Amino acid sequence: MSDLPTSVLGRTGATVTKLAYGAMELRGRVPGRGGREVSADQAKAILNAVLDSGISLIDTSPDYGASEELIGEFISHRRSEFFLSSKCGCPINPPPGERPPHVFTRENVRAGVEQSLRRMKTDHIDLVQFHISPSRAELEANDSVAELVALRDEGKIRFVGATEQFGGDTAHKMLTRALPDDHFDVIMVGFNLLNPSARTRVFPETLKHAVGTLIMFAVRRSLSQPGALQEVVAGLIERGEVDAGKIDAADPLGFLRDRSDVGSLTEAAYRFCRHEPGAEVILTGTGNVEHLEANLAAIQGPPLAPEIGERLRGLFGAVDSVSGN
Repeated sequence: MSDLPTSVLGRTGATVTKLAYGAMELRGRVPGRGGREVSADQAKAILNAVLDSGISLIDTSPDYGASEELIGEFISHRRSEFFLSSKCGCPINPPPGERPPHVFTRENVRAGVEQSLRRMKTDHIDLVQFHISPSRAELEANDSVAELVALRDEGKIRFVGATEQFGGDTAHKMLTRALPDDHFDVIMVGFNLLNPSARTRVFPETLKHAVGTLIMFAVRRSLSQPGALQEVVAGLIERGEVDAGKIDAADPLGFLRDRSDVGSLTEAAYRFCRHEPGAEVILTGTGNVEHLEANLAAIQGPPLAPEIGERLRGLFGAVDSVSGN
């Protein structure tokens, strides 16, 4: 699909496809955290399908199980075809089933990047992001940014970024504090039609400083499972963030599904994000080639009709307490 829409990723200057592949699904089943088993053949198929489709940005992390090794094994020979993003601060070789805290010392940051380089069989990573929402105080105490700058100067990475922990920071407090410091070339931020608060709290700053944005949580559980959506909306009504008189609690987004110009709720969710000013690259994660193809089609759709945008804004424009998961 050479006609995939593209975006310039902030001040990196890199032109990448609007839809990017998030490799979390390649981690397989993790005790206590769910996930699906992914065979080597499945990983090979989906990674090559991603590149064959024209997608030009792949995002992964040492936290995502064997994803980095799978990227190294199956598509390192195609390295020139994609912009590669990973994370740092992650535990180095944690015990199976355990989740030790992230550590942002200069030593751990460097060890993690060098491990990622070896695993992915590459001499550079285009973007390395501090993972899981470290605080400004933690980064300053460890001089963490300086270590990524040193790795950049050595040619091992190209750009510096940070990810928020949207599930626990649905109001973007970390990014609101961090963006004015202007340390980051790219940030990863949660944004979707149920919680569009990044529209007013994050995107004005990223646009002001030409910071690239990778959008996560475009489609999560509550936008793919009707029961989960009902549960989330019931909570929003109870907290007064959504007006019960304006929404059908039993079928909160039925008005989208019933339209002839919207193929599915998932399609609407991707189109909502793709056409938002400030939302530059939308992440999708799947281990299924057919699912990937559906998301590729969705990202190429036109903006949602103006009346849909107005209705979504009226329903969820004040929401900042949910992630959509």
